[in-house]
Amino acid sequence: MIDMNIDRIAPTCRPSGRCDGTQSWQSLLFMHWRVPVETLSRVIPSALELDTFQGDAYLGIVPFQMRAIRPRWLPRSMAFNFLETNVRTYVVHRGRPGVYFFSLDASSRLAVMAARWGWSLPYFYASMSHRLDSGKIRYKSRRASGVRHDVSFRVGTEESISQPGTLDHFLFERYLLFVERHGEVHVGQVHHDPYRVRTAEIDELDDDLARAAGVDLPVGMPDLAHYCDGVDVEVFGIQPATIESAGHTVST
Repeated sequence: MIDMNIDRIAPTCRPSGRCDGTQSWQSLLFMHWRVPVETLSRVIPSALELDTFQGDAYLGIVPFQMRAIRPRWLPRSMAFNFLETNVRTYVVHRGRPGVYFFSLDASSRLAVMAARWGWSLPYFYASMSHRLDSGKIRYKSRRASGVRHDVSFRVGTEESISQPGTLDHFLFERYLLFVERHGEVHVGQVHHDPYRVRTAEIDELDDDLARAAGVDLPVGMPDLAHYCDGVDVEVFGIQPATIESAGHTVST
């Protein structure tokens, strides 16, 4: 478990050079549950350490729309779209804070194959839908195995950008992802403007994704729910994680 002064600003800075692809994340619902540290520590790779905020660990479930997805070499006219729901927690690797994904469901078989092959991410194909009806947004997802996620919610009106040192910044402003690949930890990076978030009110929730990932969530609604209209994203390729980062060396 880690709960210390970590440089949480350096990963928010854009890496130098050209990105490897672009995409747009839209209509994002962030649901977060406080989960016992020992529960999450058991289900993340041993090379990663759980990141906490004031001693609390969090699991997030995030359904959203992936739009205008394309690698740098693909013409804009050939960009594609799909729906996604990810299950994640927050980790540190050699001093760098980031995200660890337990699963990522997508409505595109091509996206699933590409992400599993290119990034070793645990993507699953699912039949998914997004609907806006009478001011309520609904996401539905179902894998062939029967694992499902169904949520409906309403969005608040007041929008804000999180400030460093706050819980919102800890949860939202994550630009690194860590994954085990070929027996070692790899890191990928994205860059986008800070999320402009509003509170969300969950009306209905039926979720199997957390349990499928090996985590039993507390009964009831999430502890926190937020919404973001969207951000445009630059994606930088995955590579082996190194000790050197953010302009300093972190001892291990």
